[in-house]
Amino acid sequence: MSRKVVASNRRARRNYDIGDTFEAGLVLRGSEVKSIRDGNVDLKDSFGFVRNGEAWLVGAHIAPYPFARDGGHQPERERKLLLHARELDRITGQVQAKGLTLVPMSLYFIDGKVKIELGLGKGKRSYDKRDELRKKDQRRDIDRALRGR
Repeated sequence: MSRKVVASNRRARRNYDIGDTFEAGLVLRGSEVKSIRDGNVDLKDSFGFVRNGEAWLVGAHIAPYPFARDGGHQPERERKLLLHARELDRITGQVQAKGLTLVPMSLYFIDGKVKIELGLGKGKRSYDKRDELRKKDQRRDIDRALRGR
């Protein structure tokens, strides 16, 4: 089972404390799959939500495929996420009870099928981000000092 990562949301771990992660399939059109294979995907401002017992991905930009017939697809349309019922119930409960957000982490191919990794995250405040950067700098300084010995 080979995993070929096409796009990753680098801001996700910076802006959210990610807890549980889930793997979901996506309902896509043919021109979208071709465009994803070319790497024309942006997950930067996207998020997931649950409506009427179905999970949806919003804001993910998949660029139109230039060779598609009849203009291809809309780049930022809502796309349905394919999850098991148990996972969907768990996500729904945590989003409603704890106020978490469904954040896309990465988009990849597994055996020719497009999958997306979703994380349940709680938004970080700006002082949390500054504190995290400070700790990272301290760890780097300690590692440099130990390397010099």
